[in-house]
Amino acid sequence: MAAVRDLPCQSCGREGTTVAAHCNWRGGKGMGIKADDNLIAALCHRCHHEIDAGRTLSKSERIVRWLLAHKRTIVAVVRNGSWPLDVPLPNPAYMEDDDEKVS
Repeated sequence: MAAVRDLPCQSCGREGTTVAAHCNWRGGKGMGIKADDNLIAALCHRCHHEIDAGRTLSKSERIVRWLLAHKRTIVAVVRNGSWPLDVPLPNPAYMEDDDEKVS
């Protein structure tokens, strides 16, 4: 999604190299198939690699880091008015325990 290119990495804060990193464990992911575009996190190349294939984090640590970056990404894109009209927002219910809510 082009809407995340202008955001800093939602994991480490790095600016200038952000990509839309799709979820790797749910949302239609499979051999040669990416997850839905609403299951993205704005990540720099280093964080994207570490969360996708890094060896320093356990699977559960990678999932937690991606989910936190995903929540931050959704909030940032919605707040700046860049969420694409043709992409449904993810269900915000799982974000309600967070200070940053989608509204």
